[in-house]
Amino acid sequence: MAVKNSLQKANNEQGGKLTISGYLGQEKIKTWINGMIGTEKEAQKFISSIISAVSTTPALQGTQEKPTDMNTIVSAALLANALDLSLSPQLGLAYMVPFEDNKRGRTVATFILGYKGYIQLAIRSGKYRKINVIAIKEGEFVSYNPLTEELVVNLISDDEEREKAATVGYYACFELVNGFTKSLYWSKKKMLLHADKYSKAFSVEAKKGKSPMYDRVSYADFEAGKVPEAEMWKYSSFWYKDFDGMAFKTMLRQLISKWGIMSIDMRDAFEKDGSEIYEANEFDEHKTAIRNEIVQEMAGKGSPEQFNEDEFFADDDGVINVPPESVEDDGGDNAD
Repeated sequence: MAVKNSLQKANNEQGGKLTISGYLGQEKIKTWINGMIGTEKEAQKFISSIISAVSTTPALQGTQEKPTDMNTIVSAALLANALDLSLSPQLGLAYMVPFEDNKRGRTVATFILGYKGYIQLAIRSGKYRKINVIAIKEGEFVSYNPLTEELVVNLISDDEEREKAATVGYYACFELVNGFTKSLYWSKKKMLLHADKYSKAFSVEAKKGKSPMYDRVSYADFEAGKVPEAEMWKYSSFWYKDFDGMAFKTMLRQLISKWGIMSIDMRDAFEKDGSEIYEANEFDEHKTAIRNEIVQEMAGKGSPEQFNEDEFFADDDGVINVPPESVEDDGGDNAD
């Protein structure tokens, strides 16, 4: 807590208006980071990684109305460093996501674990002999027995043909080094219902907003391409953009959190995933589902927009997305 208070004081002394380079260039901050990281060379590498992450995510600099609490950037980066997970958005291991804290009038950086990060931490624990998650394609599924967890499939042998085939379900499995195995299969229908339940930014059925401009078509119509390009801003959730990717993350989370062996690093990552948003110490499946929605929503391929709590946690009949003309330009491009 003393460290956090010290960093907070340094941030407040500058009114939260420093750039990340200016903030990290302060002698007291550099000295503290050197002490935390161990060597000056490694500390410089750490600082460079933070500057690189912020440069690919301009929204982490905050706005004049909601300046960034710079110590949250350092805290998120330290957590990623402790877990030895790169914050490079291209790798998909972990993310530093900007979040607008409206209650305190600030922008905070939040550590979010990527689905590839789940796999990395599982492998490093030394407890897993095998771990995998795949999409089951149309024509491959034969049967699944939830009692014996026996999945019967006829996989399409041609990789190109398989890639083009529609997804009908998802399968995740692991084998521990002691021989214990566990697997899980969800149909795409079940995954759709899961996404519909936990993500306010996604809806299986057509959804009415407070005004027609916020109406959304059904997911089936979205898949069929029945959304005009000018209205694509309403479908920014990665449950729309990359449904399979989100499904992989959900399957791994369900499998590992309920049946897997979690190392200290894994438990730490689960508990601190999105902690700047929730300030909670206990793992909560519902909150984590939303946190993971945030990272896919915001992180994309390297230029997440800022995330607004009021928009994401709107009432069921509330407005989730904001039309392009009402969003302030933060100097960065929206993620694809």
